[in-house]
Amino acid sequence: MIGLKLKNDLEQFFIEDIGNADLSSELLFHAEQYGEAVFVVKEDGVFCGKEIIEAGFSLIDNDLIVDVSIEDGEFVQTEDVLATVKGRVRAILTGERVILNMIQRMSGISTMTAKAVGILNSSHTRICDTRKTTPGLRMYEKYAVRCGGGFNHRITLDGGVMLKDNHIAQFGSIERAVRHVRRRLGHMTKVEVETSSETDVLDAVKADVDIIMFDNCTPLEAAGYCKLVPNRIITEASGGITLQNLASYADVGVDYISLGCITHSVKSLDISVRMKGVEE
Repeated sequence: MIGLKLKNDLEQFFIEDIGNADLSSELLFHAEQYGEAVFVVKEDGVFCGKEIIEAGFSLIDNDLIVDVSIEDGEFVQTEDVLATVKGRVRAILTGERVILNMIQRMSGISTMTAKAVGILNSSHTRICDTRKTTPGLRMYEKYAVRCGGGFNHRITLDGGVMLKDNHIAQFGSIERAVRHVRRRLGHMTKVEVETSSETDVLDAVKADVDIIMFDNCTPLEAAGYCKLVPNRIITEASGGITLQNLASYADVGVDYISLGCITHSVKSLDISVRMKGVEE
């Protein structure tokens, strides 16, 4: 993650959440009352968000003592302590909700990604994400996928050319579209084409694209398409693949399987913050 962006985002998240004052904490505790909080896992999963905890509390109060005992990508179990935070109670209680929301979601994504990798159980095919991320949170959700053992597809639209069915339908043909973008594209950028039939796959091979995506295909169809593609071209299966049918794609031979569900359909990992007491 980019530290500068993380700091800027957290500042905006805190401003949104706090408003002009944390009335509850300021009315209950004086400025120099001290306490300790612990972040506790309430279900098994894969943790993600160490830097969120450290950077978040530092922004709220640089004098807080933060100790995160678990690394990103580590498996955690119910009642494991993720982190302790010591210092001014007002600061701890003001910052904990935003931080907790972020690490719960990120850990949920890491957990679901790790589950997908385990279900696929392939030494060749990799799980990757899609652009189906929460606006404003893409950097964090993509990072969480990596912590769960997955890989990232395009981060942004300028990360590569991806010619989908609508592009091709509007432009006329795969070969014409690829030829057109190649004439204007720098040598560092790859071209991917979405295909939905054997004819599409053969056209994409003829156009010598870098990546061919098999869209909404069955495992049998994907295996057949792979045989048409030379080794120099990367293959990807996407669309209609869920955790329920993922295992059936383990041996089809594609290089990547992209799953939107690992970012847009996750359940946040259950984590709580417990105060251990307030010292005068």
